[in-house]
Amino acid sequence: MSGEFDPNIHLKTVTIVGVGGTGAQVARIVGRIAYDMQRARRHAPQIVLIDPDMVEEKNVGRQLFSPSVIGMNKAECVGRMLNLALGLDVRWIPDYLDPVRHFDRHGGNLVVSCVDNHEARKAIHRVSGVLIGAGNHANAGQVSIGNCDDPDLMGRFLDGRDGKYPYLPKEGLLFPDLLQPAPEAAPQSDQNLSCAELVERGDQALLVNDFMAAVIGQYVHKLLPREPIHSFLTYIAAGDMPMVRSLPICREELSAYLATQERS
Repeated sequence: MSGEFDPNIHLKTVTIVGVGGTGAQVARIVGRIAYDMQRARRHAPQIVLIDPDMVEEKNVGRQLFSPSVIGMNKAECVGRMLNLALGLDVRWIPDYLDPVRHFDRHGGNLVVSCVDNHEARKAIHRVSGVLIGAGNHANAGQVSIGNCDDPDLMGRFLDGRDGKYPYLPKEGLLFPDLLQPAPEAAPQSDQNLSCAELVERGDQALLVNDFMAAVIGQYVHKLLPREPIHSFLTYIAAGDMPMVRSLPICREELSAYLATQERS
């Protein structure tokens, strides 16, 4: 039987870090959620987009961009689109993430990580609050949700409290290799290519980012109104037809990942 994630915090800000293939689609979904909350006269969180990158020609069509915005900062571009379309007040930061300057140290942060390098993930891992971490490769990926970066604390709450779990492991506890540099690769290896370039070569499924964003959006859609969340990790496979497998919040599944972390 699965438990329920209950971080018991009021989420004031949703920050999406990385506004590319997955992040731009996540921003679109989160914007719709915020708009729906406002229409229902519920308090919607502040949305913040962080990305230092500019829109390039290769991003057009494969990400949420058109030829007219080439050369514009990605975060600003998506933020302006959402504000214009939905009357929101999305903020953007056209810079690299700073875990101190860009976040409220008193908490209330929901951070969605859509980055593809270990340095950015390490910085995100330091932010206080709830983290939804996403990562994908050619045609598959995973989405996790957690708020704890302390394995000892996590170990004390493997059984939750009366079916509720105040702590779940952050992405870095589930997959510690994501916080480490990738092995040295040859200059022309796939590790040095962007998602857009992999899609252009046919080495990444065109819609894998959309599937990832939909799963992230479902976690956000449940978390903001504090509806029950019963899984801490979801795997996506975008083969002939997309397949989704979510792992329940329970001692058996959590301890298996934490044990792997201890052995690494």
